[in-house]
Amino acid sequence: MNIVKKTILLSDGRTIEIETGKLAKQADGSVVVKMGKTMLLAAVTCAKEAKEDVDFMPLQVEYKEKFAAAGRYPGGFMKREGRPSDYEILVSRLIDRALRPLFPDDFHAEVFVTVNLISAEKDIMPDALAGLAASAALAVSDIPFNGPISEVRVARVNGEFVINPTFKELEIADLDIMVAATYENIMMVEGEMKEVQEADMLEAIKFAHTEIKKHCQAQMELTRETGKTEKRVYCHETNDEELRAAVHQFCYDKCYAIAKSGQGKHERSEAFEALKEEFIQTIPEEELEERQLMINRYYHAVEKEAMRNMILDEGIRLDGRSSAQIRPIWCEVDYLPAAHGSAVFTRGETQSLTTVTLGTKLDEKEVDDVLVEGSQQFVLHYNFPPFSTGDARPARGTSRREVGHGNLAFRALKPVVPIGEANPYAVRIVSDILESNGSSSMATVCAGTLALMDCGVKIAKPVSGIAMGLITDSKTKKYAVLSDILGDEDHLGDMDFKVTGTVDGITATQMDIKVDGLPYEVLEQALEQARQGRLHIMGEMMKTLSEPRAEFKPHVPRLEQIVIDAEFIGAVIGTGGKVIQEIQKVTGTVITITEENDKGMVAVFSESSEGIAKAIEWIKGIASNPEIGQVYTGTVKSVLEFGAFVEILPGKEGLLHISELDWKRISKVTDVINEGDTVTVKLLEIDERSGKLRLSMRALTDKPEGYVEPEPRSRPPRRDGDRRSRGGRDGSRDRGDRRDRGPRRY
Repeated sequence: MNIVKKTILLSDGRTIEIETGKLAKQADGSVVVKMGKTMLLAAVTCAKEAKEDVDFMPLQVEYKEKFAAAGRYPGGFMKREGRPSDYEILVSRLIDRALRPLFPDDFHAEVFVTVNLISAEKDIMPDALAGLAASAALAVSDIPFNGPISEVRVARVNGEFVINPTFKELEIADLDIMVAATYENIMMVEGEMKEVQEADMLEAIKFAHTEIKKHCQAQMELTRETGKTEKRVYCHETNDEELRAAVHQFCYDKCYAIAKSGQGKHERSEAFEALKEEFIQTIPEEELEERQLMINRYYHAVEKEAMRNMILDEGIRLDGRSSAQIRPIWCEVDYLPAAHGSAVFTRGETQSLTTVTLGTKLDEKEVDDVLVEGSQQFVLHYNFPPFSTGDARPARGTSRREVGHGNLAFRALKPVVPIGEANPYAVRIVSDILESNGSSSMATVCAGTLALMDCGVKIAKPVSGIAMGLITDSKTKKYAVLSDILGDEDHLGDMDFKVTGTVDGITATQMDIKVDGLPYEVLEQALEQARQGRLHIMGEMMKTLSEPRAEFKPHVPRLEQIVIDAEFIGAVIGTGGKVIQEIQKVTGTVITITEENDKGMVAVFSESSEGIAKAIEWIKGIASNPEIGQVYTGTVKSVLEFGAFVEILPGKEGLLHISELDWKRISKVTDVINEGDTVTVKLLEIDERSGKLRLSMRALTDKPEGYVEPEPRSRPPRRDGDRRSRGGRDGSRDRGDRRDRGPRRY
């Protein structure tokens, strides 16, 4: 084995190790990245040749976490890892978006990047190491790649920037971003913030880049020491310069005219396609099959050049707007009368129909990742059906794109959606994109804000979002920052920079850069232009609904919470859930109980306020301690010679002695009460040692004038088992108070 190691020293003294030559040696390149006890194995493989008729980069990235890495079993019946979780998909996308722009434009062989978490320390976040591992595996291979890159997480904790923070540090951070970069340039940024200012975000990116340069330097040394400085020779494109020139001469001016016409998305697309077909008609039929792929490639380049030059030279965009102009916006709330909350947000040719649904704790999303377990009170789902772009194809499950766009919108709204004690409801937002021509994730953020307010969820502040674009010319150094980009401007441009926030700061961002060398002053301009655009969009939204509704709609189920002592949780649930199931059945409610800080947080959910009130009264009865001197209405549970046992609270019985039935002498208990009777009694005494309750009926009536207490009766001989079965000398008992008796009976 030819094992090569490199160590990266972080600014806080921690180290990252990169090792190659020990594992997965049949891959084109493989490394193990280690930080603390966390280890990632990255392997890359590449097809020898590109497939026919492929003129793009067929890159596939898979990030997978092994449950054994943390000493855990996977859930489910099969007890093995299955389809990727949302978290694994999101990490795969982070890696993909950083790597993809750096493969040569004419390299079209299939490349597979696999990153596995094989050892996991509980407080180290592995996603911050995944990009480094993937790039290092490429660095020790012969696959052509214009890297290396690395990714780091930056958090701001107590006012200080931290590289690759722990889970605990991230809990108190007000900024959390992932940054990917080469030694020279920023490639990708994604993260969430708590209303952070634009200047602070730029400082965080610069802080990350300083650290990334160390990672890139280590990979360059690794490439030299493994002898992988020479990459494989390939030829994946056939070119015909004469044909290229012919396409440009025939199509450029006409492309420019179509781009400048200001047509809608579909009309413009049809015009561009018709122009390409017009050129194809000039090619002899016998040559067409051989030249078709080249024509498509050359025509796409002409279309891109015409659009970019129009924007840079004339300041005119495809739909006729100026660089900072926002498309027309219209909004509507309460569009779906049966939903808990709904909104339609339309900006230009992009439209989102979004709903909000409130639920109980039982509706919360269960999270069972390798390092993160628990539940998620707030979720957001984003759907992108084919008809939204006019495509005639079936929808087949949730795509990675839908997971990624939904996560961005979720992070944008997460800081303002109340959770925990401030809001007992589970909250689900669903955004269905009905039309798409650019920045549908930002439409989701705007529609989500309006739907939350329409529902009556008391969000901290409204949030709006905008997608920014960039057109640059490396020769002339001209550039144009574009607000609210179209789909074509994203596809043909150099940057897709999404920013969301309130009027007071940024809540989330996602930036993909497709060019080398983006000065920080350009980023600064883009952020300021984005801020102004966000505020404009916010103003349009507020014309429709400016604050959350004061009350939920009548058909929204109500949820009320009470707090009980933790010792009563078992009594409320009952053996095998018998008690809580009975309460729910009788009252028509859904009840959940969560233990927090030695307290039981009981949530009662129902469409009937009467049912909620009845359930809460029932639960309070179970969770209440009897008080001396209080009057209770109870049920006679059993009758004995010397008295009766009366249940005054659920699970709590006391002895009503025969002498306490009436002021006059009673010969037989059943002369006054019988099993099943409802009686009103007063609690006279609670035994300090045993907790037994002594009850009285006669104490609720006036003592007769001249009354003399009779002599106590002689006690009958004790029968075997009496004390054992009744729990004490006087026979009183408490079925729910003593902890050593196990589950409470009802």
